[in-house]
Amino acid sequence: MNYLKLDDIQLDALKEMSNIGSGNAVTSFSQLLNKRIDMTVPDINIVKFEDIFSRIDGENPLVGVVVRVLGDAPGNILFILNNEVALNIIGLLTGTKVDTINDMGYSVLCEVGNIIAGSYMNAIGKLTNLLIIPSVPAVTYDMLGAILSTIFIETGQYDDYVLDIETTFLNNDINNDENNNIGAHFYYIPKPGSLDKMLNALGLI
Repeated sequence: MNYLKLDDIQLDALKEMSNIGSGNAVTSFSQLLNKRIDMTVPDINIVKFEDIFSRIDGENPLVGVVVRVLGDAPGNILFILNNEVALNIIGLLTGTKVDTINDMGYSVLCEVGNIIAGSYMNAIGKLTNLLIIPSVPAVTYDMLGAILSTIFIETGQYDDYVLDIETTFLNNDINNDENNNIGAHFYYIPKPGSLDKMLNALGLI
């Protein structure tokens, strides 16, 4: 699919589909942390592949939980956290304050990613009647541009323009900072052909 040829109706449908999936995911995240989590309206981002490295300002590496999506509409889910947020989530779920991410911390973050990705894709699967299965998560630590570019290449998105669907999860308590309440960035990055199947299932192709 040529992402530049998506019309407004198709883009709105993808945004609404992601809104439902993200809503499901944020509910699971809230229940997991026993904290209220809010979210932004999902953004449909169509950007030049060469611009991925400059997508988000900042020079600090980030924690990324990557979940490969299998089944009828394969792709990748990426859950991005800054290091402080990741450490606070680990502390909340283990009851122990940590200063670095150890093996237990990585296991906790993988389970968080597994629950969130599963909730997101279950909602999308029910909406489209497609079989969508999240795989075992993996945790990476790198610059966001490097993480994104690697995932785009793995999903086969390395044309001039690439697409991701991004939602921001918001929660003051996770960061303990009322002036910076960005908890995490959530991306769904479909493989070529997956969007066609979803749009077809929704009667838009």
